Amino acid sequence: MEMKKNKHSGRVIAGPTNPMVTPLLTDLYQFTMAYAYWKAGKHQQRAVFDLYFRKNPFGGEYTIFAGLEECVRFISNYKLSDEEIDFIKKSLSISCEDGFFDYLRGIDCSDVEVYAIPEGSVVFPKIPLMRIEGPVAVVQLLETPFANLINYASLVSTNAARHRFVAGKSKTLLEFGLRRAQGPDGGVGASKYCYIGGFDATSNVAAGRLFGIPLRGTHSHAFVSSYMSLDEIVDKSLCREDGSSTCEDFVSLVQTWLSKIQWSKSLSGVFSETNQSELAAFISYALAFPDNFLALVDTYDVMRSGIPNFCAVALALNDLGYKAVGIRLDSGDLAYLSCEIRKIFRSIENEFGLPNFGKTSITASNDLNEETLDALNKQGHEIDAYGIGTYLVTCYAQAALGVVFKLVEINNQPRIKLSEDVSKVSIPCKKRIYRLYGKEGYPLVDIMTEEHEPSPKEGDRILCRHPFQESKRAYVVPQHVEELLRCYCAGTSDKKEETLPSLRDIRQLCIKQLEQMRPDHMRRLNPTPYKVSVSAQLYDFIHYLWLNEAPVGELQ
Repeated sequence: MEMKKNKHSGRVIAGPTNPMVTPLLTDLYQFTMAYAYWKAGKHQQRAVFDLYFRKNPFGGEYTIFAGLEECVRFISNYKLSDEEIDFIKKSLSISCEDGFFDYLRGIDCSDVEVYAIPEGSVVFPKIPLMRIEGPVAVVQLLETPFANLINYASLVSTNAARHRFVAGKSKTLLEFGLRRAQGPDGGVGASKYCYIGGFDATSNVAAGRLFGIPLRGTHSHAFVSSYMSLDEIVDKSLCREDGSSTCEDFVSLVQTWLSKIQWSKSLSGVFSETNQSELAAFISYALAFPDNFLALVDTYDVMRSGIPNFCAVALALNDLGYKAVGIRLDSGDLAYLSCEIRKIFRSIENEFGLPNFGKTSITASNDLNEETLDALNKQGHEIDAYGIGTYLVTCYAQAALGVVFKLVEINNQPRIKLSEDVSKVSIPCKKRIYRLYGKEGYPLVDIMTEEHEPSPKEGDRILCRHPFQESKRAYVVPQHVEELLRCYCAGTSDKKEETLPSLRDIRQLCIKQLEQMRPDHMRRLNPTPYKVSVSAQLYDFIHYLWLNEAPVGELQ
């Protein structure tokens, strides 16, 4: 991966994870605007843009901010190649002057400043997630790639966090979505950002290598159905876990245990003849992975075949010092089956004196989503882990977050974008963002102020106003005040740049911030909206600028 040293900070930052993220990963109109700026002599004017979103996804009242690291990697290595400039030249009008392409050749974003909320933070609508300052033509070229890198990352991290909230802290969550994801980049990105959102592991080997995410996976139905009989197992020997001796006929040991289970007091009459080809598959897999045996038990019949076959293999492994991991259910009534299976595991533990066999892990998969997890909780179940794919990585419940990138200042002059839809009116000028916390440690409100306003102080009585609705206002006396925007690219300024955290640190920040949120903001049904406000001074300025820029109508 290519790395480039920043001219001013001296930092060396790797390029974007995805090699497709280049300066050409943008919309054509960014280059047409850049040319128009250049042609008018405006291209070097200092501009400030805010990147934010207008509405929380999935009907919730919070969002997880993700994708920042990839933006910093992109901007830190920004350089148009000669081949890329030739392509842009062919794509624009023949009237474009050659001097513009020489200008493009010199762009390296070393004079661009990026301020952002730390990646993994819980964030809310209208609050700038990122503030980008620099020459207007250059920052305009960053709009589309930044929106692209933040949009899906934040959406799928939020989706993962919502699944974690419903599943609960104690359950293991596995991301199994690669085969159903929107292409390779959607698959790799989903694995990374689901991990940030609270998932424990992924099936995606590429993501495991790239990001150090724990990997999980065992076998499919195809592996089970590929076996026809026990005769296919040629090498039947298995060395004890401690290496002290070898069991020469592991198959016979399993068959002995299967007979014991079938005739046991507590399970008498529960099991009859099991599918022997399934048993062969389980034995074969256990011989390959005796220390990581997890069986998919629903290829033929869960209760009549899959479970007794698994138990026989698990008990034989136990004789040799190994501990089976557990089973996976991929179909059927997951709540009912998990409860029945747990009863069997406990019966075997009690009858055969096997400590903790009753706690053998039960994993469930099969098109799970937030609603099915919630339904399982209401029904009562014994599932320890969930493998979740399609609905998670495709963000089936909502297609996009709707990130926008708006000009808020140029040449030190605040700018506003007006609309008949008040939710689309932008909040002008360079701003500072603070999170105000209450006595119980919960965040109460986020407040935006003008850049040079005094910072809110702990213990002060602060007036927080809705940006657009005059009657919505409240006083807050914060017990703790946190400024949210940090400097990630200092440009030519002397500001100290934040170090990019590891993926695990980002994940920990996300988990910590979610735990700090008030429960009513987090609930699935009718969550309480989190308050986003502006200072009294910024409120007055927004409405002064609004009146100044809005044309006055005339009645005929």
